Amino acid sequence: MAATHALRLRPLLSTARPTPPRATAGARRRPAPAFVVVRCSFTGAPSAAQSLKINLIPTKPVEGQKTGTSGLRKKVKVFQQENYLANWIQALFNSLPPEDYVGGTIVLGGDGRYYNKDAAQIIIKIAAGNGVGKILVGRNGLLSTPAVSAVIRKKEANGGFIMSASHNPGGPNNDWGIKFNYSSGQPAPETVTDQIYGNTLSISEIKIADIPDVDLSSIGVVRYGDFTVEVIDPVSDYLELMENVFDFQLIKDLLSRPDFRFIFDAMHAITGAYAEPIFVEKLGADPGCILNGVPLEDFGNGHPDPNLTYAKELVFTMFGTHAPDFGAASDGDADRNMILGKRFFVTPSDSVAIIAANAQAAIPYFQSGTKGLSRSMPTSGALDRVAEKLNVPFFEVPTGWKFFGNLMDAGKLSICGEESFGTGSDHIREKDGIWAVLAWLSILAHRNKDKKVGERLVSVEDVAREHWATYGRNFFSRYDYEACESDGANKMMDHLRDVIANSKPGEKYGDYTLQFADDFSYTDPVDGSTVSKQGLRFVFTDGSRIIFRLSGTGSAGATIRLYIEQFESDTSKHSLDAQTTLMPLIDLALSVSKLKDFTGRDKPTVTT
Repeated sequence: MAATHALRLRPLLSTARPTPPRATAGARRRPAPAFVVVRCSFTGAPSAAQSLKINLIPTKPVEGQKTGTSGLRKKVKVFQQENYLANWIQALFNSLPPEDYVGGTIVLGGDGRYYNKDAAQIIIKIAAGNGVGKILVGRNGLLSTPAVSAVIRKKEANGGFIMSASHNPGGPNNDWGIKFNYSSGQPAPETVTDQIYGNTLSISEIKIADIPDVDLSSIGVVRYGDFTVEVIDPVSDYLELMENVFDFQLIKDLLSRPDFRFIFDAMHAITGAYAEPIFVEKLGADPGCILNGVPLEDFGNGHPDPNLTYAKELVFTMFGTHAPDFGAASDGDADRNMILGKRFFVTPSDSVAIIAANAQAAIPYFQSGTKGLSRSMPTSGALDRVAEKLNVPFFEVPTGWKFFGNLMDAGKLSICGEESFGTGSDHIREKDGIWAVLAWLSILAHRNKDKKVGERLVSVEDVAREHWATYGRNFFSRYDYEACESDGANKMMDHLRDVIANSKPGEKYGDYTLQFADDFSYTDPVDGSTVSKQGLRFVFTDGSRIIFRLSGTGSAGATIRLYIEQFESDTSKHSLDAQTTLMPLIDLALSVSKLKDFTGRDKPTVTT
């Protein structure tokens, strides 16, 4: 007989806004339902089906479990401490109303990094202990971040756990991370993450089901009492979605041309599980087009961050003598991307703007146009100009994909992006690296569909230069100072806040005149929630900007991000080198911030 559940969260339609979580800091939670030992038999159930016994494990709070913009990230050895991960998972269930998960379905997957296999078993057992009815988990624990969002939405699940530290290095001595996405597929809002943190400070017991480790190596279903684990193919649901978004035949026609060469660097990360089924098997690309295609727990001792510094092999190939026509890379959990043409780099800020400008013509999903466009505050203003020309709503939000999610759920947003190599649309509620690659392939395929073999093809560089000629060029660069000593980084930010507090419009900063300076704050137009201290901005009268942020995506120390932007409408200057063009602004930023004095750093770790 089939198991039945009296309490289920009503599934959300894909276009509906998620029900705002009722749990708020300090709120009194509804008592969880008592657990009883239930003996059930299931027709055709495997022999593993058994009574579900719940153990209550005493525990006590541990320090450092404050959730950042992309979940909880620490070194592996921190998560391996007794009950460290278990405390956080239990605190999450303590933070949600029981009807949001009891008897419901939760998705689980990750990027394949070290510790995921152990963590998956812990999460499964605690989910069962708290009354979750079913876990959908990717085979071998693998599911990209975009795929988790896609599966949540397709299966109308109550939420999902993503085991990843994104673009951070993996391995026993490196990073691990966990985050929770709720029923629309987007990262949990701060109302939930703040409640989780509050509960980590008072947690006293963990509810864990007394069940054996689950074999995650084979697709199938196993039941323990009223609890079910279904191991699913990590690719199929996501691939089905991509086929509904893009014209795969159009892309296949491009990739099969003898005069077009494509290369994709999976960086030994999760996209290695997706690259061959999508690019080779479905789209007909040469199998040799995939670099570093085997997912490894330590990413091959590499840093799976798709930028000019860490994707060295791809960059060397694309700027070499016999470079392919199009190159791309994705990061640890497949939500970021880098786009390269033959000896040509497309900045993420330009990439999202170019995709938005060409989406209606090249991508079937957008054939009726776009509802709205949005970017994170530090991202260049290139997308703003596209929104203005298309006459669609535009939104500037803080860094963090969850801010885009509210706009998407309200039907206000179609395409969005962040300068940190994240691009996506409302097909899911996460940024999506493979989606961005397919979007660029669609644009190139559309531009070249009538070209005969032997004719000069429209290149990535051609597309970018045509865009600049129409909209102007936003010269943009980002300096990352990684793993800075936190005290010095915070003192630098306090110094800048003092400078802003005493600044006045019209003041001269070298050759630049200040329009305004502030600490960016945001009021969500959908739910009215507000966030502050989202980045320190110096905006000048010519449209140039200098921005400083402390990033929340690292696992240790502080990462200072410095953003520099200057707009240029003169096409004769569009070929200038960005670093050379921006050097006066860069020098000004370093002088105003006294970054070297506060941190001791005389050069960035990564330059984009």
